[in-house]
Amino acid sequence: MNFRHLKFFVATAESGQVSRAATQLSISQSAVTTAIKDLEAELGVPLFIRAATGMEMTEAGRDFLASSREILEKLDQARQVAQRQSPVEGSISIAATYTVIGYFLPPHLDRFSQIFPHLDIRISELNRESIEEGLLSNRFDLAVVLTSNITNPELETQTLLKSPRRLWAANSHQFIRRGKITFEEISREDYIMLTVDEAAHTAMRYWSKSAYQPKVTLRTSSVEAVRSIVANGQGVTILSDMVYRPWSLEGKRIGTAPTDQAIPSMDVGLAWRKGVELPKPVTSFIDYFTQAYLAPQIS
Repeated sequence: MNFRHLKFFVATAESGQVSRAATQLSISQSAVTTAIKDLEAELGVPLFIRAATGMEMTEAGRDFLASSREILEKLDQARQVAQRQSPVEGSISIAATYTVIGYFLPPHLDRFSQIFPHLDIRISELNRESIEEGLLSNRFDLAVVLTSNITNPELETQTLLKSPRRLWAANSHQFIRRGKITFEEISREDYIMLTVDEAAHTAMRYWSKSAYQPKVTLRTSSVEAVRSIVANGQGVTILSDMVYRPWSLEGKRIGTAPTDQAIPSMDVGLAWRKGVELPKPVTSFIDYFTQAYLAPQIS
């Protein structure tokens, strides 16, 4: 058993599918499958129940998940011991959008503050237009945004993560037991449209490339509302893996399926004003994310 086994196991447990875990880790599905089989052989118990709709944890798997998370967290803390005495000090004013604050940024803020304890990080949640204006007027040093939505030529961007979009449906829905689903089939279903962070605008861009339109029965800015409505079988949607969770708040299961038509990923990353000299606190923030997402990973 090694740390790679634990990392692959946790990713599979949290995503509910080997394919999604492999995508998140940028490795092959076979590598994830082999790691889980090795773990189960060493522990002598099954960690997952394999089903057509994904990987469901056994009771032993749930117990092992808690231990695995604790081990990986301790390892991460140990790796940062030498860096925690960083002399970099000052303040950073950062803007972020709703999705980034809710599903991407919080754990990184915690780790960054441990590495750079003398930096004062100030966070503001705003929409894209306000963030762009704030960067150009020097109100913010940096932004963590959906870079796939940024088109302003006066801004520099660095994409860190590309999160694939898939169809979401209740786990009992016929779509979940099949292969790729066509846009024609999806157009016959009630569709729940997320509106936050320009999600509706993005959705209509890729829908417009098909001969069909979604039958929208509800528009909402709440990801949790979408999750609950879909899990209860009252509609389907297409959203990114980053905001996916296999369970609704009521404890009902949500499944995913690929589509026959290519859907652009939801890209997350950094943005700052072009042509400005970035102070050390800002470059330290950029370097942290570059190391976390773009540097070669050591197993």
